[in-house]
Amino acid sequence: MHVGVFFPTKEHGTIDEMVALFAALREQGFTSGWLPQSLGLDALTLLAIVGREVDGLELGTSVVPTYPRHPISLAAQALTANAATGGRLRLGIGLSHKAGIEGRYGLSYEKPARHMREYLSVLMPLLADRRVDFEGETLTGKTELTVAGATAPPVFLAALQPLMLKLAGAEADGTITWCTGPVTIEEQVVPIITKAAADAGRPAPRVVVALPAIVTNDEADGRVKAGLQLEGYENIPVYRAVLDREGVHGPADISVVGDEASFAAQVKRLEDIGATDFVAIPCGTAEERDRTQAYLASLIS
Repeated sequence: MHVGVFFPTKEHGTIDEMVALFAALREQGFTSGWLPQSLGLDALTLLAIVGREVDGLELGTSVVPTYPRHPISLAAQALTANAATGGRLRLGIGLSHKAGIEGRYGLSYEKPARHMREYLSVLMPLLADRRVDFEGETLTGKTELTVAGATAPPVFLAALQPLMLKLAGAEADGTITWCTGPVTIEEQVVPIITKAAADAGRPAPRVVVALPAIVTNDEADGRVKAGLQLEGYENIPVYRAVLDREGVHGPADISVVGDEASFAAQVKRLEDIGATDFVAIPCGTAEERDRTQAYLASLIS
């Protein structure tokens, strides 16, 4: 299983500081480093810079919201970033949430599954072939791109519900989950996306599972800290539905928390049920984060 680390927006520093964080991941032997696209540094721009300074790491977005960026613009930016990183970009995209898209941008969130189908109908041909001729109900893409030295990055679609998982399997290269525990991954995510990919004649999809993580001898305290890392997500309807499926109150209850033996067992369970990637969001004190990353690195080797 691939093992990576996610750096939340609220913890970002300067560009030089972020390059140093990714360089440290590389030195520790991690497979990948991931950034969200939120109200901070532009993730694709930063990863292009990181990729020129740090070799060996897959560099992923988790995730770029689709509504604010036309797929033609995102395709050009992703191809540029992939060229800058030597083909190591992993493009995670997602719908974001109704409140954020409508409240922040003033854009309609109507029929999100239709939006994503049409978005991929423009994005994927541009990434693969540099040309597209598509006209849908809400999106049009009719153009050609010229990005010398670029190859198409794999695209991972943030998906939790069946319609989006089927789309991720049939059209994209995998999925990225968020606030999603082992019950949903095993019973819903992996079976649906795997079947959709097989039915479409596509390779087996990657299932990237991102969760708060903390190696600690005090599990109760660790879960409190893990819950603070993703505080509020339990109130977002799409995640509330997933948490209810897990039978838990909030993100703290599905985070990877415990001493070394327990932590390793939880990561192993994710691998056994079909996760191809575990992306840790280290939390807790500075010492606990260092301990968590060091132990994760030891699991890789």
